[in-house]
Amino acid sequence: MAPLSKAIALRSVSSSDEVTSVYAGIVDPDWNVASIPNGGYVLALVVEASIRHQASTPLRDPIHVTAHFLRTTAVAEFEIHVRTLRTGKGFTNLVADFKQQNEVKLTTHFIFGVLSPTSPLTEPLPTLAPPSRYARRIPLLTHPSRLTNTGWSRRPLGYMTHIALVEDPMVQEHNQLPSIDDSNGKELEWAAWIELTVQSERITTPSLAFLVDTFNNLPELLAQRNYGNIKAGSQWFPTLTLTIEFKFPIPTSDEYAKRTVGIHARGRYINNPQGRHETTVEVWSAPSNIGEGQGQPADVWRDKQVCLAVSSQMALVVPMAVNRRKGECAAGGPKL
Repeated sequence: MAPLSKAIALRSVSSSDEVTSVYAGIVDPDWNVASIPNGGYVLALVVEASIRHQASTPLRDPIHVTAHFLRTTAVAEFEIHVRTLRTGKGFTNLVADFKQQNEVKLTTHFIFGVLSPTSPLTEPLPTLAPPSRYARRIPLLTHPSRLTNTGWSRRPLGYMTHIALVEDPMVQEHNQLPSIDDSNGKELEWAAWIELTVQSERITTPSLAFLVDTFNNLPELLAQRNYGNIKAGSQWFPTLTLTIEFKFPIPTSDEYAKRTVGIHARGRYINNPQGRHETTVEVWSAPSNIGEGQGQPADVWRDKQVCLAVSSQMALVVPMAVNRRKGECAAGGPKL
């Protein structure tokens, strides 16, 4: 039962030059949704490989990644092939492929650069941040110190022993309120504090790839309201595409939690066939771990938090039996 930092461990297989490198490992079974590895966890492996590929260069920070999930991944050996497409003055473009059973299961395109802000003396463009009234504040409204871990039973998730989770009750209450303006429909949202339970764990850039894929989506929020024919816990939501823009560096100050983040998710559309739907996710820093420390006035702690990443994904709604069947098929192929 490996925590996330150990579950994304890789070994270098080859690095013949500065352009290409290959990393290998074994998918950890703890990080499954039923029989299939969580898509964000698999992407975290690729992010880790790409960061290692870029480690000796000045452009070491992932700025953006686009991932296409081509085939079902499995709890099995894998290789990640990373290749530099272009290196410029401010950005580097990479492609990285996640391979199992001699097939590309996931393909990604990265933009690397420098995430840390430059000096305002050398950078004339402003950063939009509090106290500006135009700056977005963290959408979670309840300080995590005031809450206790409630767990999460929405799906058969193998990694629930590795994370603590509590939904924001004020956001839940907001979902129950009538819409002020019905002209655009009632938008449902989901927000929670998520904590890595092992004391030595830390929020890292690869872990953000997993965290952006950890939420309740629009079909599940509708199922909670008995809307349509969606049944909570009986569906699987395979991801087809996922993008992440990394916004700010992960804070290192003691004012911020080291292993907890805030997650906010919302979706607006579900389309047939196959229940195709989109979800936009924001990952924010946290002022404390869940149930620890002391709360502060909202206008104090909310102004201090920074958005670490913004993600958008497209996924489907299919029966959970498809997950089981595909998991068996994916695990039965030839070895690398």
